[in-house]
Amino acid sequence: MATNPLQFLQQVRSEAAKVHWPNRREVMTTTIMVFIMAALTSVFFFLVDLVIRTGLNTVLGVG
Repeated sequence: MATNPLQFLQQVRSEAAKVHWPNRREVMTTTIMVFIMAALTSVFFFLVDLVIRTGLNTVLGVG
């Protein structure tokens, strides 16, 4: 079922009106949470890497 360009634009406007656009506070909160989670994830993987490296060095007797 093809629609003409005018109907398409009307449908796009109608759907865009249904979107919940976040306010400034919500954007700042979620941005800060992303940075915190990224930092925690990087620290976690650093510690896992450190444990694995130390274990391998102990088992292999290197260093």
